[in-house]
Amino acid sequence: MDETSALSTLATSVYDRLRSDILDGQLEPDLKLRVGFVRDRYDAGNSPVREALNRLSSDGLVQRLDQRGFTVAPVSAADLLELTETRCMLEENALRASIANRTDQWEEDMVLALHRLCRMPQPAGQDAYSIDPQWERFHRAFHASLLVACGSPRLLGFCQQLSDQAYRYRQLAVETAAMRPSEHDEHKAIMEAAIAGDVELAVTLLKEHYRSTADILIAANMFGENADQASL
Repeated sequence: MDETSALSTLATSVYDRLRSDILDGQLEPDLKLRVGFVRDRYDAGNSPVREALNRLSSDGLVQRLDQRGFTVAPVSAADLLELTETRCMLEENALRASIANRTDQWEEDMVLALHRLCRMPQPAGQDAYSIDPQWERFHRAFHASLLVACGSPRLLGFCQQLSDQAYRYRQLAVETAAMRPSEHDEHKAIMEAAIAGDVELAVTLLKEHYRSTADILIAANMFGENADQASL
């Protein structure tokens, strides 16, 4: 492996590990990501670190401040609402296209994804949502299965970026929010509408699903405002 390839591989490794730590809430919002801090944390040189930070900035997980370096992207109620509405718009288009392009294989893959998710115990208690990486992986796989037949890799890429950012909000809310017991029922209803070819119902249910989660996260005091605890 030549030097250029080695640096690119190392930058990808730093990117993957730093991205994972941001998404899981290990690196808190607004944390200043000094090159030296990132270099020491991930045992990498300055060039791979800067490349990883620039890539994460393009993903919306890191904020680049002119002449002041990088920080972990901040969170706020306003940002969550904008994220949710943008996600609704993009995923509506992707879901409509997926239903229009539906195949038996797409339907079977959705059913399997939901089956795998429903077999997992929901990571919820009476007062707080808990992190279960396996449940989250199956949860995100189910949502991805709804959109995968849309036929547009670029649209799917944008949807994935927003899904990542929404996932981070969920992880940051673990101390103040609990999952709503109806979540699996919501997933099933979305899938059944999609399989039935009922585009309007499927889109409406998907958007309600996302908006309900956003409303609950905001009400759950994750932004330091006075609010009663609620369920995801």
